[in-house]
Amino acid sequence: MRQLILDLLPQGHPALEDFVVGSNGEALTALAAWLMPGSRETVFLLWGDSGVGKTHLLRGSSPESCSDARQDPDLSSIAGAAPCLAVDNVEALSERGQLALFNQINRRRATGGRLLAAANVAPAQLHLREDLRTRLASGLLYRLLPLPEAEQLTALAEHARRRGLVLPPPALRYLFSRAPRDMQSLTALLTAIEHYALEHKRPITLPLLREVLHTSASSCA
Repeated sequence: MRQLILDLLPQGHPALEDFVVGSNGEALTALAAWLMPGSRETVFLLWGDSGVGKTHLLRGSSPESCSDARQDPDLSSIAGAAPCLAVDNVEALSERGQLALFNQINRRRATGGRLLAAANVAPAQLHLREDLRTRLASGLLYRLLPLPEAEQLTALAEHARRRGLVLPPPALRYLFSRAPRDMQSLTALLTAIEHYALEHKRPITLPLLREVLHTSASSCA
C-alpha cells in the first residue's frame, strides 16, 4: 500500500489548509500566528507520535515562510540566511547537527530569525545535548494529538467530497479498514486512488479498490 502511494502520489508540498485539525485547533492557530511577520518568539516546536501531522505542518509552512532542512541529520545544507528554518525529526540529529542547530537558535535569537521544529517527544525526553534541549524548550511548545478513528473516517469522507469524488459507504469502509491509520497516509492514499481512477477512466468502486490494492501488493512482493 505504501508503494502505491509512492508510485501514484504527485510530489509537492502539503498545504496548511489541508491539515485535518481535530483536537489540534489551538496548535494550528498558534502556528499560523507565529508564522505571521512580527512574531517575536524564536522557537516553535511541535511534538507527538508518528502520523499526527508534524511533517505535514512543517512542509506546509516551509514554501513561503521557512527554508526546509528536515532530512539532513547534520544540517550541512542549512540555509543560514533564511529568516525561518524548518527542521523535522530533531531527535535524529547527529552530534554535528545538534551543534549546528544550537548555534542556529542562538544566531536567530540575536537577529530576529525563527526556527520551526518537530520531535516525537517533548523536549524534556529528547536524547539531545542539554543546551539544545533547553533552547528548544524555551519557545512555544505544542503537542499534536491523533484523530480518533471515527474522526479519521469522517475526515477521509470529507476529503473525498472536496475533490468531487463519489465514494460509496461500503467503498469508504473497505478502504479505511485496509489503510494506514494516520491522516497523512490516508489523505495520500485517497489522492493516489483518485489519480488511478482518472487514469483508467473508471468510477471508484469496491472492485476498483480491490484491483488497485492487489496491484500494489503484487508490486511490493
